[in-house]
Amino acid sequence: MTAYEGYVDLKYQPGERDLVSRFYIEPKYGITLDKAASMVAAESSIGTWTDIETAKPYVKKLAAHVFHLDYDNGVCDIAYPLESFEMTNIPQIFSSIAGNVFGMKEINHLRLFDVRIPKPMLKKYPGPLYGIPGVRKLLGIKDRPLVGTIIKPKMGLNPKDHAQVAYNAWLGGCDVVKDDENLTDQKFNRFKDRFLKTIRLRDKAEKQTGEKKMYMVNVTAPASEMIKRARFVEDNGGEYAMVDVITVGFSGVQELANVNKRLQLVLHGHRAMHAAFTRPGNHGISMMVVAKFMRLIGIDQLHIGTIVGKMSEEEHDVIKSKEVLTLNKMPETTYIKDQEWGKIKPVFPVASGGLHPGHVAKLMEYFGKDVIIQMGGGIHGNPLGTVKGAMAARQAVDATLEGISLIDYAKKHPELQAAIDKFGVLK
Repeated sequence: MTAYEGYVDLKYQPGERDLVSRFYIEPKYGITLDKAASMVAAESSIGTWTDIETAKPYVKKLAAHVFHLDYDNGVCDIAYPLESFEMTNIPQIFSSIAGNVFGMKEINHLRLFDVRIPKPMLKKYPGPLYGIPGVRKLLGIKDRPLVGTIIKPKMGLNPKDHAQVAYNAWLGGCDVVKDDENLTDQKFNRFKDRFLKTIRLRDKAEKQTGEKKMYMVNVTAPASEMIKRARFVEDNGGEYAMVDVITVGFSGVQELANVNKRLQLVLHGHRAMHAAFTRPGNHGISMMVVAKFMRLIGIDQLHIGTIVGKMSEEEHDVIKSKEVLTLNKMPETTYIKDQEWGKIKPVFPVASGGLHPGHVAKLMEYFGKDVIIQMGGGIHGNPLGTVKGAMAARQAVDATLEGISLIDYAKKHPELQAAIDKFGVLK
């Protein structure tokens, strides 16, 4: 192998000890796809830009192999020997397969579409503590989507008013209530005070409704402080912790998941900042890749998009993210067809972002019953208030489960009617 050359081997057959990545590559003008793919494989494994005297023959066994090229679509599959990785070090894995390669000037655009995680690596991770079956058992909800809300405004409320909004949502029928991504421990709403006040009203709502209720408090912080907050949650009657998985980083999420083996909290993953690199296009990393590694690490619930909400996303990308979270074996339509999860539990997909009751029927068409539907403004913006807004959200789910159109169901449910009058119905 000379410099960046010699990494294309279309006869190579990846085995169980290979991590396989699929890229879209758009080379700079004058650079062939073969050369660009070889450069990506080299830079993400053992290569560098020039000949070097320090290379030893035994290093070649760690070289990546370009084993498939789709010249019509610019797609490239690369296999990496498992020995290239520290298997329980997600930051190192991403530094390899998604590191310097995104900055190479010979490549105009590069997108990491998918990754097949090899079985020996899968066995190093326990995956989610709860996942879909555990969360359903905890909440006592067997056969419908979970309904949730986000406290609005996103931040600014004091702890007392924050707790009251949560209580009203629970009273109206929400199963789960969560902080928004940018509310942590600011002076106007301290973490501990907010948590304790909200948990007290959670208990009150449970007694009044006869339903299990959950509060997802945001523990996002530098790792040491994040762990302290998670321990505080567990020590004071909490059962959930929410974390901004992208801004905390893979290292932080791994640390939280490791500590959580003792704490036994449900881990809810918010994906704030993801679109900086996952937004649909020809560059970056797909949300599906993030979803796979969050399932591997041990997140129980993960935001993956809505298709119908306020965020920019493609139906295909959201559906693929849903599949890698919920299925044990991927169908033939996915990029890399042989990913199997073994004993690793499925993760609850979370649909959140610009949703209202009029979206519910379409959401359930896309997601089925295994989804957490979270509405912020779609509940608190109901003309009849938060309690009625939460009632409308549950009514929309009930109507869809019963096979009744939202418009017809609303005729006998004024809460849903108020939501439809304001937000409309997506057909």
